[in-house]
Amino acid sequence: MSTDRTRPAGRRDQSGPRSAPGGPRSASNGPRSTASGPRSVPPQRSRRLQPHRPLRPHQWFAERLLAVLSGQRPVHWMLGHTIGEAYDQLAELAPSTPLRATHGSRPVLRHCRGAQPATGVVEAFASIAAGDRVRAMAFRLEQGADQRWRCAAVELGGERLTAGAPGCR
Repeated sequence: MSTDRTRPAGRRDQSGPRSAPGGPRSASNGPRSTASGPRSVPPQRSRRLQPHRPLRPHQWFAERLLAVLSGQRPVHWMLGHTIGEAYDQLAELAPSTPLRATHGSRPVLRHCRGAQPATGVVEAFASIAAGDRVRAMAFRLEQGADQRWRCAAVELGGERLTAGAPGCR
């Protein structure tokens, strides 16, 4: 049994463990040479190294609406996050899963932008991609007296989602 604690038993090369990112560099973890010359390793960008930026309300709601309309979450997941007819609209539409995965590809949020036409109101739009298909979603958020944002209206792909009136705009 080996008494060297820097490498596993049975390992025969002379390089030890690599230092942590940002730590001191040693000869064993620098750029390696090849027959064609030294090979430079591009710096890796990682989300873990970037500062965490909290999601804005419209981005958070877009993710939640996508999860419900793609069938990944039940519609009652949005119960406390909707006001007015928005929950009824979602409850009627969710069983048909209009943003469901196509050809095995899970739908993802591509872009989400919001505008604030008045204090306490955000009107947002998002593009959703699933495979080679891209859909549009628009929604309105209103901030209540308790400072919580709630979804007040949803539109999908140009059709207004109204309870009890299919195809009505």
